[in-house]
Amino acid sequence: MALDQDVKASIIAKFKRNDNDTGSSEVQIALLTEQIRVLTEHLKTNKQDHSSRLGLLKMVGKRKRLLQYLKKTDYARFNALVAELGIRAK
Repeated sequence: MALDQDVKASIIAKFKRNDNDTGSSEVQIALLTEQIRVLTEHLKTNKQDHSSRLGLLKMVGKRKRLLQYLKKTDYARFNALVAELGIRAK
C-alpha cells in the first residue's frame, strides 16, 4: 500500500524545513500518518488481511517513537505538527 508519488511529493513540500529536506521528523511523521490512514481504510474492507494489520501496527509504533523524539527536541514544532495532522499524541 505505497503512497502515490504526487501525494508523497505534496506532503514533503508541505512539511519540509528547507529545500533539500525529505527526511526530517516532521516529514516522516506526515508520510507515516498518510500511510496509516490509507491502510486503515483498506483494513475496514479487508478484515482478514493480517499481514497488512501487522504492517500498520509497525507504522503506528514508528510514528509514536518519532513523535516522542520531536516532543523531546522541539516542543513547539511538535504541537504545530500534531494540530495540523489532526492526531492525538501524549
